[in-house]
Amino acid sequence: MTEPLDYTELIGAMKRCTLIMTDSGGIQEEAPSLAKPVLILRETTERPEAVMAGTAKLIGTDSVRIYDEATELLTNPESYQKMANAASPFGDGQASDRIVDLCAKYLKIA
Repeated sequence: MTEPLDYTELIGAMKRCTLIMTDSGGIQEEAPSLAKPVLILRETTERPEAVMAGTAKLIGTDSVRIYDEATELLTNPESYQKMANAASPFGDGQASDRIVDLCAKYLKIA
């Protein structure tokens, strides 16, 4: 739990954590590119593709279920790796590198 972070601090915190529990749609998109399992603390999500891809799990707000799902990921390496290694439906986080390469080739500086 934390106060709101700026984007750089947020990404740094997400890189250092083991798993993410959130109700934020944006974080549901960012976390899979960092290979972090996401437990979605809502009853519905506008990012169903993350759930379908296996990078996120929609678990709701029941405290017992939150505890059980988090415990499963923290104690079962197979469960953790399955979510952490699932392909992100939102990309691989390398778009900016590809854009720079294409711009350099177009401008003939690479």
